[in-house]
Amino acid sequence: MLARRKMSSGELAEKIGITPANLSILKTGKAKAVRFSTLDAICRALDCQPGDILEYSDQNQQNQ
Repeated sequence: MLARRKMSSGELAEKIGITPANLSILKTGKAKAVRFSTLDAICRALDCQPGDILEYSDQNQQNQ
């Protein structure tokens, strides 16, 4: 979505009020949770729906 919006990660982080390091954790899938307020801010900044940027992953199958 960042590429589609021609926006850098740094620009998005600034727009939504989080650090670039925390945005990187979200982007790489290493975050254990995401606040709804952060998800809302990302979707507003990128003009998208949560399903456009989130992907379900079964943690149990990855650990086997």
